[in-house]
Amino acid sequence: MASNAAPASTDALPEWDLSDLYPAPDAPALQADLARAAADAKSFRARFEGRLAALDGAGLGGALAAYETLQDLLGRIMSYAQLVHSRAMSDETVGRFYQTMQEQVTEITSELIFFTLELNRIAEADLAVKLRDPALARYAPWIHDTRAFRPHQLSDEAERLLHDKSVAGRSAWVRLYDETTAALRFPLGDQQLTMAEVLHRMSDPDPAVRREAAIGLGQVLGDNARLFALVTNTLAKDKEVEDRWRRFERPISARNLSNFVEDEVVDALIAAVRESYPTLTHRYYALKARWFGRDQLDHWDRNAPLPEDDDREIPWSEARDTVLGAYRAFSPEMAAIGQRFFDRPWIDAPVKPGKASGAFAHPTVPSAHPYLLLNYQGRTRDVMTLAHELGHGVHQVLAADQGPLLADTPLTLAETASVFGEMLTFRAMLERETEPGRRRIMLATKVEDMLNTAVRQVALCEFERRLHDRRRLGELTAKEIGLLWRETQGESLGPAIRLGQGYEWYWAYIPHFIHTPFYVYAYAFGDCLVNSLYSVYQGAEAGFAEKYLDMLRAGGSKRHGELLAPFGLDAADPAFWRRGLGVVEGMIDELERMG
Repeated sequence: MASNAAPASTDALPEWDLSDLYPAPDAPALQADLARAAADAKSFRARFEGRLAALDGAGLGGALAAYETLQDLLGRIMSYAQLVHSRAMSDETVGRFYQTMQEQVTEITSELIFFTLELNRIAEADLAVKLRDPALARYAPWIHDTRAFRPHQLSDEAERLLHDKSVAGRSAWVRLYDETTAALRFPLGDQQLTMAEVLHRMSDPDPAVRREAAIGLGQVLGDNARLFALVTNTLAKDKEVEDRWRRFERPISARNLSNFVEDEVVDALIAAVRESYPTLTHRYYALKARWFGRDQLDHWDRNAPLPEDDDREIPWSEARDTVLGAYRAFSPEMAAIGQRFFDRPWIDAPVKPGKASGAFAHPTVPSAHPYLLLNYQGRTRDVMTLAHELGHGVHQVLAADQGPLLADTPLTLAETASVFGEMLTFRAMLERETEPGRRRIMLATKVEDMLNTAVRQVALCEFERRLHDRRRLGELTAKEIGLLWRETQGESLGPAIRLGQGYEWYWAYIPHFIHTPFYVYAYAFGDCLVNSLYSVYQGAEAGFAEKYLDMLRAGGSKRHGELLAPFGLDAADPAFWRRGLGVVEGMIDELERMG
């Protein structure tokens, strides 16, 4: 999670301009688009409901084209609402606007639910004939992905009910969580910090600051633990009910299907990472404890800079040039796309009260362009975050030509470009550094980031698995959730990390548990995938960059097997995951040799 308090000496930080979507929340253009979307959705339903099976390939292709146009328009409206809300989550007026947009768009999309349900009821043989027409054939990957949900599809009435109730159900609980966390303030000295600010202080060079920040974080989260436990229990039960009705075997199965990755592939990833705990996290944190002259580190020292690390402040202009330079060395085209984000107001970098913590790249819709949200504070990790989110942005720009239905990438592949961008930037920075002490610091920082991306995310996934399994037996108290948290994270971190009082509440600040259950393993998937991909790149002949950009251009039109085949990689092979984890293990070996 990125940090959240802009350093005084950083040069001017960019802020985005959302007028490429809409000029303002009360803009006539937004109201006109809502009215047009509502009318077009009703017209679409009147034209096609109950008639899809009778259409020929050209007719069904035309229906899909109209459906796609509607998705782009509705996506533009909701993207705007989400981006406005992300900058002012504590603002009641903005919150009301966001909720109103959700409700209106939900009402409009209720008219469209029939479409995918009917599409999924077309017989395979009939569909195969229709797909011979080029107008429909271009949508074949999307149709295939949509029909993958056929075994879990409910009746039309049940699907419509779930859809209509979402704004007063799951979405409302998510909003409660978001606005509660955005409004929290954490004590540090005479300051009251935001969530992201206090998390940033836990990597402060001063151990007293780290300790006070960690205690304050635990205290405030603990004070609000009953509310967070209620939100968590309610959403877990909501998921369990829907999973049961849809006949998903395990809590994680729905996420795997939406990621278009087989259960056994995810199981192999999780098993490989958990088996690596002793050789990765346990070993590294024991090494780090020795660097600090201790047998154990307190949990607030896990991400502490090394004792000799001055972690100088990096101006925004230097961060920009570093990332773009690394991208350019790999591919001038990739750098040229990245440059657009800096030349145009597509990035929001400064910290503001009520702004969403962390960082993200929002693709919006193919007819517009992505936006990046950061909380830049001028640290090395912030440069890596910029490289990460810009990788997402480049990926989203390249995939946009696939159109609204095919541009979206499953979570497991969505992290590929972001993590690869980080790796390019890290390697460029490491190659420029000649001083041995600084190289060790940079290598250690990268190892920690990779452990946070791969091992920690699997530990978070294991926490979710146990939480959802236990929730099926009844509601959990906040204390019981905290015990599960300490148990799963302790297994991952190992004996060299001492989990102090207050740590049991840290589960409450992980938004992925609330927003997108079982999202987190996608980070580990992406990290291991990129490690394997990067090892191929290091030994590749000319042409790797072109193949890589073609992979990004594919968007959601191909699955992981097809995308990795040109590189000789297979995620279904357990050796694939061991290869990726071996890259991290090799870096730890190198650190041990440095002493």
